[in-house]
Amino acid sequence: MEIQLSKIEQVLKLSLNGRLDGVTASIVEKEFQAQIDLGERLFVFDLTHVSYISSAGLRAVLIAAKKTKSVQGKLAFVGLDDNVKEVFDMSGFSTILSIYSTEQEAIQAFQA
Repeated sequence: MEIQLSKIEQVLKLSLNGRLDGVTASIVEKEFQAQIDLGERLFVFDLTHVSYISSAGLRAVLIAAKKTKSVQGKLAFVGLDDNVKEVFDMSGFSTILSIYSTEQEAIQAFQA
C-alpha cells in the first residue's frame, strides 16, 4: 500500500494505491491517525488506484470516519472503481459515508 499526501486548499488528500486489506489496513490507520494528531480535520480519500477492499479495509474506513467525527472534521471518498463501489454498496457504507465522483465535488461539499 502506497499513500500519497497532498494538500488542496485546507483539505488533505490521501491517495491510496494498492489493495486495502488485512495486511495494509493498519498502514492506512496509522497514517490517518498521524494526520489527525498533526491537526488535520478535512480529508479526502482518493481510492482511484485501490482495486480491492476487504473487511479489514472497511474497518479502517470506518475508524477514519469515527475519528474524523470525534474531532468535528469532515471526510469524503472519491475515485471508487466498480469493485470498491460494490463493496461500499453491499456493506451499507455508501449510505453513511460521503462519496463523490471527483475531489473538486468533495471540496465544494466541505465548503457548503
